[in-house]
Amino acid sequence: MAIEKKALKEIISKMVVTREGKRLGLVGDITFEARTGELIQIILKDPTPYTRNLNLEKTTKGEVLVPYNSIIAIGDFVVISEEDLI
Repeated sequence: MAIEKKALKEIISKMVVTREGKRLGLVGDITFEARTGELIQIILKDPTPYTRNLNLEKTTKGEVLVPYNSIIAIGDFVVISEEDLI
């Protein structure tokens, strides 16, 4: 499923939620493969307590990472599939 391209500034600070509506935090930044431009992960800012239960990968600084391929939609929120995180 292809997601419509958006400018990074349109995604930064959007709330990241699961399909079921559980809040995970805000988009703090995005990591990507420099050679291809492929998006890899969202770095969460202000992760919620629920996020800690998901056992997501973290950076060396302790920032929570959400795999970009778990994104279902980007609109008012960044919606992810929780099943794709496990």
